[in-house]
Amino acid sequence: MALSSFDIDAPRWDQSTFMGRLKHFFNITDCRTAVLPDSRLDEAKALVESCRAGSTPPGTSVEQLYYAKKLYDSAFHPDTGDRMNLIGRMSFQVPGGMPAPDRTHFHMSFHPAVKRKLNLLLWFQDRSSFVLFLRQIGVAYVTATSTALATAVGLNLYTKKAPPLVARWVPFAAVAAANCVNIPMMRQQEILNGIAVTDENGNKLGHSKKAAVKGITQVVISRITMAAPGMIILPIIMQRLEKYKFMQVRSFVSISVLMSGKCVRPLIFMVPAACSLFPQRCSMAVSKLEPELRDSIVSQYGDKVQLVYFNKGL
Repeated sequence: MALSSFDIDAPRWDQSTFMGRLKHFFNITDCRTAVLPDSRLDEAKALVESCRAGSTPPGTSVEQLYYAKKLYDSAFHPDTGDRMNLIGRMSFQVPGGMPAPDRTHFHMSFHPAVKRKLNLLLWFQDRSSFVLFLRQIGVAYVTATSTALATAVGLNLYTKKAPPLVARWVPFAAVAAANCVNIPMMRQQEILNGIAVTDENGNKLGHSKKAAVKGITQVVISRITMAAPGMIILPIIMQRLEKYKFMQVRSFVSISVLMSGKCVRPLIFMVPAACSLFPQRCSMAVSKLEPELRDSIVSQYGDKVQLVYFNKGL
């Protein structure tokens, strides 16, 4: 491909298909990019911006541009262009998202709190470009942690007489409940004020609350799906392994390390797979927008604009 015709912002793979989105998210959630220094990421950003400006350095290959775009997409916010901190990047989900296998009181209290902090950073950085106040962030964290803890403790008490495997699925219910609360809480400004919607060419048309609700709902579904294999399948593996003597004599630490290693493979696949369930650039029919926004678009463009587009976040 000639560099003169190379569009750095065009997706490398077709984003209208699940497989195209899967390849894209496998690319940007590559955990190896999480260990690169900030200087390397800034170099990638500079190359991307120079390509956008039509001043690509001589001798630059297409593969170098694709790799720079990979680093840029993995580390910089799509709306603001700001570099996200390490813990909040999608490439950190594999080391940061490994669940703990135990069902002790320590796990019921400390582990959900740590997980909520990690998720809070991720949701904070992968939201739209709205400004959040410290109080909103604190309320979101306390609410999500309390929801996860209350769900876990309540279900743990309720399932005392249930089969052991059912009790092992309690943490997944807690995570799902926390996601349903925390993501909308973190992105409440989008729900209250709407998010920017554009036409197919990126021209801003206004702000829509209904678009925000649709995008956030899809993110919640993706997040719950992301956690499902590790927190549903892993307990089944643990229950089977605990029948063997070598697991009975191992310490808690060695078991945790062993099972965390088993979590890596499903996480490596599920992070990009869950993100690929819905297009990143979400669309919505003009007819489903708020009446005032719909009327405004129709009055300006007539029936030329049938769909609006927006960044749903991750």
